[in-house]
Amino acid sequence: MLENTIKSFLQIHPDDNVLVALQNLSKGQIITWNNQSITLKDDINAKHKFFIDDLNIGGEVFMYGVLVGKATAFIPQGGLMTTSNVHHASQDYAYRNVDYQWQVPDVTAYKDRTFNGYHRADGRVGTANYWLFIPTVFCENRNLDVIKEALYNTLGYTVTDKYKHFTEQLLEAYQAGQDLTSFKLDELAPVEPLKKRVFKNVDGIKFLNHQGGCGGTRQDAALLSQLLAAYADHPNVAGITVLSLGCQHLQTQDFLDDVKKRNPAFDKPVLIFEQQQSQSEEQLIKDAILKTFVGLTDINKNERKPAPLSKLCVGVKCGGSDGFSGISANPAVGYTSDLLVALGAKVLLAEFPELCGAEQNLIDRCVNEPTAEKFIRLMQEYDAQAHAVGSGFHMNPSPGNIKDGLITDAIKSTGAAKKAGTSPVVDVLDYTEPATKPGLSLVCTPGNDVEATTGKAASGATLILFTTGLGTPTGNPVCPVIKVATNTALATRMSDIIDIDTGAIIRGEKTIEEVGAEILEYCIKAASGEVIPKAVQLNQDDFIPWKRGVSL
Repeated sequence: MLENTIKSFLQIHPDDNVLVALQNLSKGQIITWNNQSITLKDDINAKHKFFIDDLNIGGEVFMYGVLVGKATAFIPQGGLMTTSNVHHASQDYAYRNVDYQWQVPDVTAYKDRTFNGYHRADGRVGTANYWLFIPTVFCENRNLDVIKEALYNTLGYTVTDKYKHFTEQLLEAYQAGQDLTSFKLDELAPVEPLKKRVFKNVDGIKFLNHQGGCGGTRQDAALLSQLLAAYADHPNVAGITVLSLGCQHLQTQDFLDDVKKRNPAFDKPVLIFEQQQSQSEEQLIKDAILKTFVGLTDINKNERKPAPLSKLCVGVKCGGSDGFSGISANPAVGYTSDLLVALGAKVLLAEFPELCGAEQNLIDRCVNEPTAEKFIRLMQEYDAQAHAVGSGFHMNPSPGNIKDGLITDAIKSTGAAKKAGTSPVVDVLDYTEPATKPGLSLVCTPGNDVEATTGKAASGATLILFTTGLGTPTGNPVCPVIKVATNTALATRMSDIIDIDTGAIIRGEKTIEEVGAEILEYCIKAASGEVIPKAVQLNQDDFIPWKRGVSL
């Protein structure tokens, strides 16, 4: 357990042979650890690690109580961990038939709590009420863009006109002969308020622009069809408009078949428009707008109603991670995850390249051998694909991750896995497979922020908790994404995209459990529409289908 007292460094697990700097430390500074004095041999920036004892070449590095690397050079006591002296290493893993015992958190305070969601005919409950536009092929993207501009501006879903207003003022200044290098951003005229939303019970009109549907392999088109079907069937979606060219690999009937295969009780309105059967592009667009408008009037009749917290399905994700991710935001979200599981809700952990090094812990938590073996198979097949093209999970950390203290993939992964808390793993889902069991499920996706959130929503997440230490604007079209900062400096600097600050954990002002409970309260409000996450406010509707190629 982490100690939540104000200090300049900490040891995450008793078995670790490195300490993590919580603030900048200077070369030559003497610190006291376990009654011994350690003289720092390097400047240690906050979030980075330094060694408790000398470590010889080949020596094993432990963090979070597990193997995360090996020394490639002699490292003195108090020396800084870098990519020059440590490389990735992780322990082998296998199914061990462990009798895992979970310490269930006390959820008495939440026993009678509810959220106000949109109840669907099949018993699921959405946290939002969206109309969804789906193109079966990239050829229809432009038509979607035209329709989006028309509907957004008229119906009140445009985020802001401030940049348009800014550009207009630049044009006026240019035409007046003004020197634009001296243009003052703080002297802009105020922006007129945006049009009020027309349909109060329609939270948004969403568009799944993509680059697939034709030109690739038939397998690519088939997987895209399953993904689009998953989005059409999503609890946050109330109606769908499909635009098809006509001649593409992904035929409309294939998509409809996949929808029914996924959910035989599917009963949402689906409007289909095929351009090669239309009189003209103008006629196609006008017809799509007209019939969608009528559909919007129908789904606007839906109203939020109370639902138990067990109806929530929350994805947990990290991106732009830093050296504090596994200390503050991720374990706090992990405690939120445990609370949700104890309440009978679903929690989804994805990003298989970012579980490298955490496999044994997750395997030991699997409820049975078939679940564990499916996880092992998917992990090994994925990693083998990466190695086949000269890569591997060990190459996952980005330059930004490394700069902020995540030196090896195992360090990044073991910290990332903290988002899943400590509950048993009840299921393992391949890409686009739906979550059907209450509890924690593992979802096979890349670590790539957008590909992962895209896949998590496909498995049914109705909210996503997204932790970040460096800041990332990622969102999702159908699943509200809540941004959780690992540190207060980020939360302050990028307050326009961050919803929750967990920096109080680093300062020792709050415990992981206290912040985790606060995150759950925010989730309940977001699920009820009482607060709107920044990613939703900014229409950060990122959507990237995964072709099952190598993506870390």
